[in-house]
Order: sequence, then C-alpha cells, then structure tokens
Amino acid sequence: MRIVKIQSLPSAKKWIDRDEIMLHSCFQLLKDCVEKEKVHKKCNYKLHKTFVDEVNLLYKWWNKRAKLGWANNKHVEDDAMLLRLIKIRTALWT
Repeated sequence: MRIVKIQSLPSAKKWIDRDEIMLHSCFQLLKDCVEKEKVHKKCNYKLHKTFVDEVNLLYKWWNKRAKLGWANNKHVEDDAMLLRLIKIRTALWT
C-alpha cells in the first residue's frame, strides 16, 4: 500500500472537501518529487528546459500558496496551476 502524507492539510479530525484533498495531494506529490527525488535536477537542463522550468515554477508557487493559508478562495488560480501540473505529470519520474 502507498500512503501520501499531505503536509499542507490540517489535522485529520477536521473535515476537508474532496476537491481540496485532490489539489493538496497532487501538489504534495510534486513536492515529494522535487524534495526527495530531485526530479528537476536529474535531467539534462538544456534538453528538458521547459519541463525543469515548469517544475520549478509550480513548486515555488505551491510553497508560496501554502504559506498564505487556505481560507483564501483562489479556485481559478488553483485550477489553472493544477492543470499545468497534470500536463507535466508523465515526466515526473526518476
């Protein structure tokens, strides 16, 4: 069994809507790829510049977004960034 520990969500005792869990879990996977697997550093930057730049942009955006808190309703921006993450998902392997 695989377990993803979602660091950006509050304790398990509080109800969280499934759309929020989806957003947070996807970006937790990106965080894990960057911080644990160093996916953005294991490829040739010249050959994969677009991918590496997108990983860095999404990673920085997520960390900044997490610091702002989740009370802010930024669904349009969240959706746009989640779509960008989905577009590069097949390259997130090491």
